[in-house]
Amino acid sequence: MEEIKTIVNNSENKHPSNIEAEQALLGSILVNNDIIDEISSIVDSSIFYDPAHIKIFEVIQSLNNKGMIANPITLKNFFEKDNMLSEVGGTEYLVKLTRFSSSPKQAIDYAKIVHEMYLRRELVLISNKLSADTLNASSEEQNAESIIEGTEKSLYDLAEKGTFSQSYLKFNQALDQTIEMATMAMQSDQGIVGVPTGLTDLDEKLGGLHKSDLIILAGRPSMGKTALATNIAYHAAQHISKREEKSSVAFFSLEMSSEQLSTRILSEQAKIKSDDVRRGKVSEEEINRYIETSRNIYNLPLFIDETPAITIATLSNRARRIKRLHGLNLVVVDYIQLMRSSSNKNDGRVQEISEITQGLKALAKELSVPVLALSQLSRAVEQRDDKQPQLADLRESGSIEQDADVVMFVYREAYYLERKQPKLGSIEHAEWQSKMNDVNGLADIILGKQRHGPTGTVKVEFEGIYTKFKDLSKN
Repeated sequence: MEEIKTIVNNSENKHPSNIEAEQALLGSILVNNDIIDEISSIVDSSIFYDPAHIKIFEVIQSLNNKGMIANPITLKNFFEKDNMLSEVGGTEYLVKLTRFSSSPKQAIDYAKIVHEMYLRRELVLISNKLSADTLNASSEEQNAESIIEGTEKSLYDLAEKGTFSQSYLKFNQALDQTIEMATMAMQSDQGIVGVPTGLTDLDEKLGGLHKSDLIILAGRPSMGKTALATNIAYHAAQHISKREEKSSVAFFSLEMSSEQLSTRILSEQAKIKSDDVRRGKVSEEEINRYIETSRNIYNLPLFIDETPAITIATLSNRARRIKRLHGLNLVVVDYIQLMRSSSNKNDGRVQEISEITQGLKALAKELSVPVLALSQLSRAVEQRDDKQPQLADLRESGSIEQDADVVMFVYREAYYLERKQPKLGSIEHAEWQSKMNDVNGLADIILGKQRHGPTGTVKVEFEGIYTKFKDLSKN
């Protein structure tokens, strides 16, 4: 093969490249324009290192887009017209490129090499920027945490560029995906395609938690929001374990510690009150059951991040990292009002919540996973006779309701009824007791909004002592 110029990556050269691969790729395209379609998801003009190759590929793309043949003759005419022929090595160089042409399969391999060199150059740039930002930025302009977040985002974006994913789909490909989803739902034991919640009637209405969806789970304090979210996270992680797939669930707990959350899950599964365990009020049989249960769920693919007041940027970066390293099926955030926006602007709480919910929705789409985010409700609920929550009760409700694909409320009538106990022995007390018997141990999961399906209410059982939600017993 004729000698051609190459640039090697050594200690003196900070720009990884492979000029031979670039020449072979361009030569192959000039001989067979159909190769452009084969490498379109891997290559664009920005990934070439040689400036002449960048210009040559841009013209090849331009001619191809117009339905014209791209070869040394048509390229020569184009460059001559713009007085740029000498900048790309002249006619001789354009003809010379075709001598390094190869088969379409080999051309794809060359495209991957060119792409690999581009990624390495980008890594050098990210490294240099990290070094410059670290050495030059004052603490007032940029703190270390924001530098780390920016670098992680750049690395994740670069990692995504290495997957050769395409941003568009032809309609028949979208139809194929729809048929595949329907087939999966039919073959699934539960008849769902999304992440299962572990509650049959809820899954029936939702079809599971769907990829790219932002699901808001809201309620007043003591309604059981965290308990339900923990139940769903545990069931999703268990579902992953049973299928033996490489994936995980990420639980961002801004209020409770990881130890408190793990205690809840363990108590729920072992059916032993967590308070009893903390106070040592357990029998030997119970503690043995507790230990045995912990062994059974020891390798659960569940990651807990207990960073308080986490920013949306930090949360997003950590979720990206978990997906990159372990795979990711579900993100849970407990809860929105304890998060902070990434900007330091003082635009008010409503604007801050808007940035957070927009960020969570963007994260769901970017990672193609459902994001289940908990939210507090305003005190307006307490001021009404009917305590059932409504969409208007969402704190800073405009942005939350707008960005969410699904809004669910947890409501336990027994909680409010318990606080209205009449005097013992009165007629009112007998009526109250009868009502309490009807609603005790029950909870409503109210679907206030759902883009993909119906709204409505799902009745479930709630075992308060174990913080466990379960399907309603069918008698």
